[in-house]
Amino acid sequence: MAGDYYETLGVARDAAESEIKKAYRKLAMQYHPDRNNGDSAAEERFKEVTEAYEVLSDTEKRVQYDQFGRAGMRDAGGFAGFHPDLAEALNIFMRDFGNLGGFDAFFSGGQRSRRASRRGQDVRMGLRISLTEVVTGTTRKVKLRALERCTSCGGTGGRGGSGTETCRTCGGVGEVRRATQSILGRMVSVTVCPACGGEGAVVRNPCEDCRGEGRVRGDRTVEIDIPRGVLDGNYLTLRGQGQAGPRGGTPGDLIVVIEVADDPRFERHGRDLVYDLPISFSQAALGDEFEVPTPREPVRVKVAPGTQEGTVLTVRGRGLPQVDSGPRGDLFVRVHVWTPPNLTREMKELFERLRSVEGEPPSDESFGKRFWDRMKEAFSS
Repeated sequence: MAGDYYETLGVARDAAESEIKKAYRKLAMQYHPDRNNGDSAAEERFKEVTEAYEVLSDTEKRVQYDQFGRAGMRDAGGFAGFHPDLAEALNIFMRDFGNLGGFDAFFSGGQRSRRASRRGQDVRMGLRISLTEVVTGTTRKVKLRALERCTSCGGTGGRGGSGTETCRTCGGVGEVRRATQSILGRMVSVTVCPACGGEGAVVRNPCEDCRGEGRVRGDRTVEIDIPRGVLDGNYLTLRGQGQAGPRGGTPGDLIVVIEVADDPRFERHGRDLVYDLPISFSQAALGDEFEVPTPREPVRVKVAPGTQEGTVLTVRGRGLPQVDSGPRGDLFVRVHVWTPPNLTREMKELFERLRSVEGEPPSDESFGKRFWDRMKEAFSS
């Protein structure tokens, strides 16, 4: 497993996208399997630098990595993180660099580049979960309509699985070269083969169901394991669960963007929660014990005698958890002293008697300052 992605590529944490791309290209060329006769150590290193590049070259993934580290890089395999196999790593490399001059010869006539071009598209979808599911984690089954491998031809595109034949127009190269003579001398132009679309192969006897594409549109159910601690904007990448690639190409990925539904009981401040607790005059003066909700089971809190409006009580560890099992957020209980809008005769008499003996409230400005100091202290702890 690769270490820190920035260290793997040898770039600073504030490196520009161009620096990341340049560093990756240099390392990928150095450790590419075709340049190292299949050496296993070089192959492993090639996969490591590709993994780092795939994350850091994507703005959303990079933000996620900078904030959560590897815990933010989730895939379908138990959320252990993104670790490409050799085929995926080669596809990523050829996807971004396969169209550069001289690479066709380096990669055996461009065969891998053509395989990379047949990769299926990624599918992006949003998934809303509740605050309780943030705390506990959950498993969801979603119905996905996407391009699937054709079962009639096995994904080859040819009737009865007959597959493809070498393109006669380009001889399997995927490109057509035309030479013309001009006053400047002999000019050679290279264009994508119009017969095979650059793949170097054509389907002579297309499958009736997929018409030579090797894939058809269909419905399937995908099971998504959502770890506890995910928040708005976090995403999970399910490798190979996107659109099928044409004619046996590598399938794309399913990218699930998490949206946490609002819970009317709480305000959310990152992983901390705020709950507003209304209490009466007598409860504030005499003190009392209350049951307050959390995203899971309720807890009991004590309001001390003489509690003032705006007092904030802190219940440690009752907020939202971290993805990587770090410290949980807290629950802040904000106390509001409730004033009854309509008084009965008996209540009015009692308040009149209370007013005659309770004395005057503090008039100095420090009272207000102490209130805001308590608020700041609660949300900075």
